[in-house]
Amino acid sequence: MYRSVFLLIIVLTESVAGHAQGPPSISSGQVARPFAVIGYYAGRTTMIDSFEVEKLTHLIFSFCHLKGDKLSVNNARDSATIRRMVALRQRNPQLKIILSLGGWGGCATCSTVFSTKKGRKKFARSVKKTLRDFHSDGIDLDWEYPVISGFPGHAHGEEDRANFTDLVYRLRKKLGPAKEISFAAGGFDLFIDSSIEWKKVMPLIDRVNLMSYDLVSGFSTNAGHHTPLYSTARQKQSTDNGVMRMIAAGVPPDKIVIGAAFYGRLFQVTDTTGNGLYGKGSFYKGLSYSRFADSITAANGFTRYWDPVAQAPYAFNPRRQLLFTYDDSLSVSLKLRYAWEKNLNGIMFWQLADDAFRNGLLDVIKHELTLIEANGR
Repeated sequence: MYRSVFLLIIVLTESVAGHAQGPPSISSGQVARPFAVIGYYAGRTTMIDSFEVEKLTHLIFSFCHLKGDKLSVNNARDSATIRRMVALRQRNPQLKIILSLGGWGGCATCSTVFSTKKGRKKFARSVKKTLRDFHSDGIDLDWEYPVISGFPGHAHGEEDRANFTDLVYRLRKKLGPAKEISFAAGGFDLFIDSSIEWKKVMPLIDRVNLMSYDLVSGFSTNAGHHTPLYSTARQKQSTDNGVMRMIAAGVPPDKIVIGAAFYGRLFQVTDTTGNGLYGKGSFYKGLSYSRFADSITAANGFTRYWDPVAQAPYAFNPRRQLLFTYDDSLSVSLKLRYAWEKNLNGIMFWQLADDAFRNGLLDVIKHELTLIEANGR
């Protein structure tokens, strides 16, 4: 399977590290380094024009799917959205437009299709054609998840691990060094430990997008921080935990992108001890950042708290027994600083359509990068 992979790895590692299509750099003193700012997008076609894409290095269309063993853009609306995203290069010539496969609930046949050499080869060919047809810059694999259980009812098996490696190998062989390849990684221990052959995969890709959100998910029976920066005595899963675990598994820090959440999760709790944090309860609903200012307010019964260990905010409504876990301007700033100080590849977020058009979390990211550039730290 990997007869020529070692030569390919050497060539691609050198090429990807320095080729002209890398993300723009920001400077720290006299030293410039690439730092990616990546937004997934799953909003309406025309809505994308309202966001300041000049502040991004990458914009990821979410999502394409499998049709048989080929990459498929499902309908005319999705095609129009991708074309509109590509047209944004008129505003930001350095912007990379990436097509993402799958998403939560969007990869029902991935395990089956990628279980055969024929399926993997046909998929790789279809990706090359689709990227060419849409004049886009790369593919992001959002298979949730190889090997372990993800969306209820989706097939998965131990063989997914090696099949994923070969899938990435065939994509790189077909696309060459000019196109980008990334994938979304679950931010929790089981995915990091079980799903990916890290040392084989990482030389072939540009970056891995660590989904350091939904760490307390819609299936959780306890409320908690869904996107904390650090672990606490009550919650191990965190951004830092995921990063350190990946590095220990052999992932180069400069290929890790951490995730911020441009949305929050409301939990209905039955235990109000500690203002509902870690209390027994169930997921109630999600809420876009653009709605925080009108919804999570004192007038609506919420009090904001800050967890200094997790370095994450949360809010609680004692009357309605609602715990809200989210990222805000402070926690996003801290994540950005963390990514810079750990020499990571950058920061990404789900998703741009949840942000405010102005004075949103993307502005916070840009502001922090500007401070780093200005102050050299």
